[in-house]
Amino acid sequence: MTLSILAAFWAVSFLFVITPGADWAYAISAGLAGRVVIPAVAGLLLGHLLATVIVAAGVGGLIASNPTAMSVLTLGGSMYLLWLGWNMLVHPSAPRVAEAKAAQSPARWTVKGACVSGLNPKVFLLFLALLPQFTDPDASWPVPMQIIALGLLHAFSCAVVYLLVGFGSRAVLQTRPAAAQWVSRLSGVIMIIIATLLLIEQIAR
Repeated sequence: MTLSILAAFWAVSFLFVITPGADWAYAISAGLAGRVVIPAVAGLLLGHLLATVIVAAGVGGLIASNPTAMSVLTLGGSMYLLWLGWNMLVHPSAPRVAEAKAAQSPARWTVKGACVSGLNPKVFLLFLALLPQFTDPDASWPVPMQIIALGLLHAFSCAVVYLLVGFGSRAVLQTRPAAAQWVSRLSGVIMIIIATLLLIEQIAR
């Protein structure tokens, strides 16, 4: 795998990372909730790494070609995003009032983050479609190792962007509790919209 291939993959991957979505919404909610940005982002990265391992192991193709498995993944992911988004909408966070909430187990934020990204079928399908295209069967590295390397590069980009989003949201909105609550509600709405679109797409199939 050459540096030019890595650079090309990073450019494509970075465009997806900087596009706001469920991961961004969750990172923002973690930033507003206090000192849980790092555990929350770690959970998001675990979900992406899990998708990478699944694709590298060859299981990804089997799941994608199995309508029942894809339906279960889509249903589970969309329902979880719907539940999480609804809670953010009904119980918006604000920096001042969320300090007590930050005392919640960091492990819980990590698990929730892993579910946000790991149960999102769009992440899985993206990896399944994107990662193999940047591998070289004639390279000295086996293709699964190349996929894992690409997945790690993607995870690094995610870590940088999501940490900036999480800490940035807190820094900007720390003295604006009313604005912070609106941003938290907006994050919840984004998650609900994504979940609804996933459900509609599944029903249409």
